[in-house]
Amino acid sequence: MKTCPSEFNCPVDATIQLIGGKYKAVILWHLVEDKKRFSELKRLIPKATEKMLAQQLRDLESDGLIVRTVYPVVPPKVEYSLSELGRSIVPVLDSMCSWGTNYLKQGKM
Repeated sequence: MKTCPSEFNCPVDATIQLIGGKYKAVILWHLVEDKKRFSELKRLIPKATEKMLAQQLRDLESDGLIVRTVYPVVPPKVEYSLSELGRSIVPVLDSMCSWGTNYLKQGKM
């Protein structure tokens, strides 16, 4: 078992701190294929309030997992995409998707 020389208890704790927010993993999952605008993410995650979605996006950007690009046009155009660090978590998201698919097939939810 590895130890973490930081504020995290273990490597799993570090991962959960970064992607464990209410919609963070789902946001990252939707950004795997292509960049998205806020309105697209809102449509893809209808249970998220605008305030919650905006906060989760700010957190992901602050943690370096996504990049927010603002285009100088009127009206303003903002797109979100995975950063290089964010791309490195795609295998984790793929594993979560596979596990969740198997879980749902068992009729547990």
